[in-house]
Amino acid sequence: MPRIGLLLLLLVPLWLQADQGSPVHEFMLDNGMKVLVLPDQRAPVVSSMVWYRVGSSHEHGGITGISHALEHMMFKGTDTHPAGEFSRIIAALGGRENAFTSRDYTAYFQQLAAEHLATALKLEADRMQHLALPEDEFIQEMRVVREERRLRTEDNPNALTFEHFNAVAWLNSPYGIPVIGWMVDIDEYTVADLRDWYDRWYAPNNAILVVVGDVEPDAVHDLARTHFGPIPARDLPAVKSRTETPQLGERRIKVRAPARVPYLLMGYKVPVIMTAEEDWVPYALQVAAGVLDGGQSARFARELVRERELVASAGASYSPLSRLDTLFMLSATPSAGVERDAVEAALTEALERLKDELVSTAELERVKAQVVAREVYRRDSIQGQAMGLGMLESVGLPWQLGDEFAERIRAVTPEQVQAVARRYFDVDRRTVAWLDPLPIDPENPPGYFDGHLR
Repeated sequence: MPRIGLLLLLLVPLWLQADQGSPVHEFMLDNGMKVLVLPDQRAPVVSSMVWYRVGSSHEHGGITGISHALEHMMFKGTDTHPAGEFSRIIAALGGRENAFTSRDYTAYFQQLAAEHLATALKLEADRMQHLALPEDEFIQEMRVVREERRLRTEDNPNALTFEHFNAVAWLNSPYGIPVIGWMVDIDEYTVADLRDWYDRWYAPNNAILVVVGDVEPDAVHDLARTHFGPIPARDLPAVKSRTETPQLGERRIKVRAPARVPYLLMGYKVPVIMTAEEDWVPYALQVAAGVLDGGQSARFARELVRERELVASAGASYSPLSRLDTLFMLSATPSAGVERDAVEAALTEALERLKDELVSTAELERVKAQVVAREVYRRDSIQGQAMGLGMLESVGLPWQLGDEFAERIRAVTPEQVQAVARRYFDVDRRTVAWLDPLPIDPENPPGYFDGHLR
C-alpha cells in the first residue's frame, strides 16, 4: 500500500480559512494534548490526524532520518495489535490511512466514515504509548527505508542534487539534514535508537489531534478524553534554536551524476512567519514567488520558456510555514543547446528586475487572485482543512492565523515586493547547485521515483 513517507510539500504552503458557519473548536486535555475539531457535514466522513512536533530538524548527526524511520515502525505493531493490524482494521472499515514526515513534524491520518472515528482514535492512542518495535520487523523495515532512499534520492539525479544543495546551503541550521536521513546513519540504526526517539517525543503533550468532518465537537472531545486522556504527559527535551550562521558569501556546488539533462537550483536565505521581524515580509515573499512562477502567464513561463526559449522549465517557490528560516528557491532545466551561464544569468536578472521595477497592479492582482483561489480550493477537501490546521499548530503558529491568510495576501503592495527583493535576493546570501550529467548506463538508467514504500 503506498504511503507518504516523506513530506516535500514544504514548498507549497497549506493554509486554512475556516468557514464562518463551521468554526474550529479547540480543547486541551489534562495531559497537554491539544484537540482541534472542525465540523463539515457535507458528507458522512471524517479526517482524523495526529501530529507530533518532531521531524528531521530535531535530529543530529549519527541518527539523521530517525523520525522517518520511526514513522515506518509505527505501523509494525503494539502489545495488543500485531504488525499490519492497524492498517487491516482501517481498510476493513472502508477507510484509508497513511503517514508522513517533514523537517518539523510527523503526522498520521485516517480518512473513514464518521461513525468509525472512535476506532481510529483508539488505535492511535494505543500506538502512542504501546509501540512494540520487534527486532525482526525492525530489520525488515530498515531494508524498506534503505530502498526508499535509493529510489527517491540516490537513483534520482534531481533529488540527489537537491539533497546536496541543502547540505551546502545550511551550516548550523538542521534544515541541511535530509528528511530520509543519510544512508550511513540508516545503516547503523538500532532498535534502541528508535525506542529512545519514541520515548522522547511521542507524548500527548507533544501531539495535536485534528478532526475535520461530519462530527460534533463535544463528542470528539469526549472520545479524545476517553482514548488519549489516560496517557501521561512526559518531560520533553529542550529544543535548541540552532539559528543559522550568517552567510558571508555565495556558495556553489556541482553534483556529477548520471542524468539526461543539467538542472539548476538557486536558493536565498529568507525568514518565515515564525522568524520575520516584520509580519508583512513572508506574504510579500509569497507574492514574489507567484510573480515569477504562478502559472503560464507568470514571468518565467512567459519570458524564459516561451519568448526567449532559454529553459525547458523554470520555477520559484517559497513556504512561510516552518520553525526556522528557509530558502526562496529558483530552479531551471536549460533548453537544448543553451549555455548554463545564460540560464543562471536569466534567473538572476529576473530577481534584479523585482528590485529595480515595481510589479504592475495588474500582475499583482493576478497573483493575489491565484493564491487566494488555490487556498479556497484546498478548503473544499476535509483532508486539506485538517492539513492546514495541523501544519500551522505543528510549527508553533496558532491555527487562527489561517483565517488571516487571504487578507494578508491582498494587503501586499508593489513596494513591499520590491522591498523584500532588495533585502533578501543578495548574491552573497545565495547557494547555487548545478547537476552536471554523466553518461547514462543503459543497464541502469536514472530513475525519477516520487512514491513511497511501506
